[in-house]
Amino acid sequence: MRKIQSQGVHHITLVGADRQTSIGFWEGVLGMPFVFEQPNLDNENESHLYFDPGDGRLITVFTNEEREADPSRTSTDIGTVHHIAFSLSQATFAQVVERLDERGIRHSGVKDRGFMDSIYFDDPLGLLIELASYRFEPPYPWTHAEVLLEAHRLRVERGDHHIAEGHLADAIERLVARSRESLSGDRAPKDPYSLRSSVSARADPERANP
Repeated sequence: MRKIQSQGVHHITLVGADRQTSIGFWEGVLGMPFVFEQPNLDNENESHLYFDPGDGRLITVFTNEEREADPSRTSTDIGTVHHIAFSLSQATFAQVVERLDERGIRHSGVKDRGFMDSIYFDDPLGLLIELASYRFEPPYPWTHAEVLLEAHRLRVERGDHHIAEGHLADAIERLVARSRESLSGDRAPKDPYSLRSSVSARADPERANP
């Protein structure tokens, strides 16, 4: 028995209402270019709209002009989608509250997730949307997921409740050590300032003791 190995999310498809509601939200609120449209090849009564969420992959929506937008919260029963999260830069995330407020969109306010910042609100059809911004950049050639895996190991080793910024910083240091060689035989932390101070004190006792 062998696995079927995933290599990333190809696309996510949602059931929409009318065409303009989807374009207005995905492109007009979240800035995702509307890249192409064709009939739903399994249901000729529906259109299939494609949006680029920013990484070249796709969010797609089935629309039908006979369906009306219903803002009621989508189901959270077992087996359903709870929410979809999209990545923002820190610069854009800093503007999110203001830009949601100016549209009158109710939201959760900024949530501290330890390794990222998040904010939640509903799309026009009641799907919960999360906008998230990492607090770190992974060192080359590692990914965000690999940094989080290493930070999780550190969190468990230390008996901490959840991943925090200290775990991330130490995880990044570990990953850099693994992927970068050094001529130094000892790469442990050093304090060159204290060394300089002791040398200066020997050379100039008056400077060391003003």
